[in-house]
Amino acid sequence: MSRIGRKPIDIPAGVKFSVTENNVVTVEGPKGTLTQAFQQCISIKVEGNQVLVTRSSDDKFERAIHGLTRALINNMVDGVLKGFEKTLEINGIGYRAVKQGNTLVLSLGYSHNIEMVPPAGVTVDVPSQTQIIVKGADKQAVGEFAAKIRSKRPPEPYKGKGIRYNTEFVRRKEGKTGGKGKK
Repeated sequence: MSRIGRKPIDIPAGVKFSVTENNVVTVEGPKGTLTQAFQQCISIKVEGNQVLVTRSSDDKFERAIHGLTRALINNMVDGVLKGFEKTLEINGIGYRAVKQGNTLVLSLGYSHNIEMVPPAGVTVDVPSQTQIIVKGADKQAVGEFAAKIRSKRPPEPYKGKGIRYNTEFVRRKEGKTGGKGKK
């Protein structure tokens, strides 16, 4: 049995959990509503205030998605209760971020500004010109939008310029040395 898959998921107060007959899970809470369909071979049952995820056989595919299904459901419950957030930092002279309405405008040293609109359910806060906070109930949507922002100017190892996560460490490299070169 999967160590993660066999753990029950507690449903906290204020969270509504429902499963339809074709394994479509809907979770409602203070931060929003999330819906996701899961494989038919995995059984999702609500017993009291806990959710149990079981598989029907020891087939390789079912073993592979047993723990995954449980982790995704747990992330849905955590997301509608507490939400998820990713913080990005901008390093570089003249690099900055501004929020105009719902649009994030990035000035990253290109000849034009980059405008990005967050997907539904994701909000962006810009507390300072060099910090971006991406928040939402859906962990995948938050991580994907943060990765899209980071991809506009990934951190480079020589001067450390670019957009990086606040928990990310950019390993710095030494530049060229002033020795004798080819003639």
